[in-house]
Amino acid sequence: MTNADDPVLFELHPDGVGVITFNRPGSMNGWTSAMGTAYFGLLRQCAEDPAVKVIVVTGAGRAWCAGADMRGLQSLSNAGAGDSTDAERPIASSESVADAVGVDHHWYTTTVPKPVIAAINGACAGMGFSQAMMCDIRFAAAGAKMTTSFSQRGLIAEWGLSWTLPRIVGMGNATDLLLSGRVVLAEEAATMGLVNKVFPAATFMDEVLDYASTMAAVASPGSWAVIKQQLYSDVHRTLPEAEAEGVRLMAESFARPDFAEGVASFMGKRPPKFPSYPAS
Repeated sequence: MTNADDPVLFELHPDGVGVITFNRPGSMNGWTSAMGTAYFGLLRQCAEDPAVKVIVVTGAGRAWCAGADMRGLQSLSNAGAGDSTDAERPIASSESVADAVGVDHHWYTTTVPKPVIAAINGACAGMGFSQAMMCDIRFAAAGAKMTTSFSQRGLIAEWGLSWTLPRIVGMGNATDLLLSGRVVLAEEAATMGLVNKVFPAATFMDEVLDYASTMAAVASPGSWAVIKQQLYSDVHRTLPEAEAEGVRLMAESFARPDFAEGVASFMGKRPPKFPSYPAS
């Protein structure tokens, strides 16, 4: 369990929705090495816990994550990474995260065999923007501000953003957002597919949690695990290759208890009771 003063918090709801909360509201949840290690550690914990069905990631206060902590960035710009403390260093290296929690890349989110929903409650920029793009589904509160910001800091598209963003919004929108570094509001973000839906700020988390709860109640965790693997693997395959792999995976799914329960619950006109993932 987490403590109230930890940089990242975790709460498991009775319906199987696990909520991860960036918890540095005084710095608009600015990303630090310690925060990154805690975040990926909690993601791994959720991935391995059968009680967690759906993961929601949000931020405390008025931001989701406004990018790397500016104190750490200032230290880097002045004299290099050696001047910043581990807690304030803006980005944890892949090696340091691997040593701490066994996660060896920042795209680990895409490999978590469960839905990861970014509940973007407020400012989402830089490193925070990159992490939001790693999530499977993104919802935003009305008026939330988003920006890649890198070009305006003399930086480049970091941590795989040049791969994820064009696949989410298309090359034209990705080029616009990355080269200009301009701020877009949630409403414009929705028109380009950057977020799936915008909810009113006053009811934002209630709406997101209702979506996650419904998903947890009606869909198969085993199916999610395979579908996520398909989505992120098939972008490297040709259509015939993706179809062939889908045929193979479908044959496997017919033999799983999830399929039998899915059919039985439909025929019985009752809610499904799918096995947990991983099996408990």
